[in-house]
Amino acid sequence: MATAYITHPACSDHDMGDDHPESPQRLAAINDALIQSGVMDFLQYHTAPSATDEQLALAHTIEHINHVKSLVPERGLAALDPDTYMNSHSLSAARHAAGAAILGCDLVMAGDVTSAFCAVRPPGHHAEKPKAMGFCIFNNVAVAAHHLLKRYKLTRIAVLDFDVHHGNGTEDIFKNDTRVLLCSSFQHPLYPHTAVQKDTGNILHVPLPAGTNSADFRSAIRQHWLPALAHFQPQFILISAGFDAHKLDPLANLNLSEGDFGWITDEIKTVAARYANGRIVSTLEGGYDLHALGISVVAHLRSLASLGNAF
Repeated sequence: MATAYITHPACSDHDMGDDHPESPQRLAAINDALIQSGVMDFLQYHTAPSATDEQLALAHTIEHINHVKSLVPERGLAALDPDTYMNSHSLSAARHAAGAAILGCDLVMAGDVTSAFCAVRPPGHHAEKPKAMGFCIFNNVAVAAHHLLKRYKLTRIAVLDFDVHHGNGTEDIFKNDTRVLLCSSFQHPLYPHTAVQKDTGNILHVPLPAGTNSADFRSAIRQHWLPALAHFQPQFILISAGFDAHKLDPLANLNLSEGDFGWITDEIKTVAARYANGRIVSTLEGGYDLHALGISVVAHLRSLASLGNAF
């Protein structure tokens, strides 16, 4: 079965300024790396639709959606928070980013593909139910999870977040919702500087100190994520795929390599094969060193598409 690659040109039109790390060049770097590696030839390309207000409102308040719509500038930039800006194309980009995750779920549930990767921006996992923050406008993975819950009546969805920053937005949206298990690994302390509360029944934190290396990262995932997933037995797995835990990333201080992203994808695939008929949708979050981002996504998709190192 194929792996879908879902994106939209609007995601490259969202631009928060020349010095902003969450830049359009991120998608160009991913595209170039996938072409140069040969991986792109094995992916099934899809153009993302635009999420509707009704779909966004599965995860966000109507007030937040209307606030974002009211701030779209005709020219220049408008601030949603100190780190998050919109230009005239940003609302379209954010709608298509959420729409990509929805389409990925539909393709997988229909059996057209086994898995999907959404190469989109803006990212989403910091966006809380009532507000944007941390480069994120709408919470793409949360919209997708709610879509699965509503349309397909699933009752056990795992959201796995290996971005280097805590996915506070996803936690805000799903705290105490026992239909969703959120497992997150992240450098701590680091932005968004949220207090790491004791794990609840459906939230599993794996905070990692600065300097964490590959061996310690893998050990933590084996010790914490894998037993929780085996107990939960998810019917579908969503990934908040941030690649900013790479040792070259300028916004954090973990020491992972691209091989670690291939490894964790292998582990997630094993869980998906055992409990979820292999069903996985992965959505891009962070990753701000362009070279590291490109090669990390290649490693992620080599695993996701079961390509190995055969070429």
